Amino acid sequence: MDKSNLSNTQIRSYRGITPSIGRDVYIDSTAVLVGDITLANDVSIWPLVAARGDVNTITIGARTNIQDGTVLHVTRKSTGNPEGNLLAIGEDVTVGHKCMLHGCVLGDRILVGMGAIIMDGVIVEDDVFIGAGSLVPPNKVLKSGYLYVGNPVKQARLLKQSEASFLKDSAKNYVELKNEYIDQKI
Repeated sequence: MDKSNLSNTQIRSYRGITPSIGRDVYIDSTAVLVGDITLANDVSIWPLVAARGDVNTITIGARTNIQDGTVLHVTRKSTGNPEGNLLAIGEDVTVGHKCMLHGCVLGDRILVGMGAIIMDGVIVEDDVFIGAGSLVPPNKVLKSGYLYVGNPVKQARLLKQSEASFLKDSAKNYVELKNEYIDQKI
């Protein structure tokens, strides 16, 4: 990524820590990233994303896309929670529009449906679909290979082979789209 295109209002340091940005990353000009955030190669951050790594760390794996209006945050270290809750998002993850991910850990090849909320201490294993509008309550573990839906979220069924294949295809499609945006210098 040509970091000269990024403004200091868009990429901000907090307590001397500035987001670390990999190669070929797209960050929309309306997104804001603050503090201890690491973006791997080929990540895309779309319009109006707010990511705040101020009281703990945020990491986003290769080829992951964070779509419009999503909020990413973490939990502060405290006496009751000495490590706090960092936010870790794996590789080839698609986070749909207007999601809230707070202090949770997501594995690889996951689709988080539009408007989903994933709360502190949640662990989402690899190869999972989370339905649009779902609420994943604190400290829940979502097992690999399933579709989860609802408020609160419930395991609905095993993923079909076509759905499992789509997880990687979705990430690939967003890599291609962000490359078009980079090429057009949008």
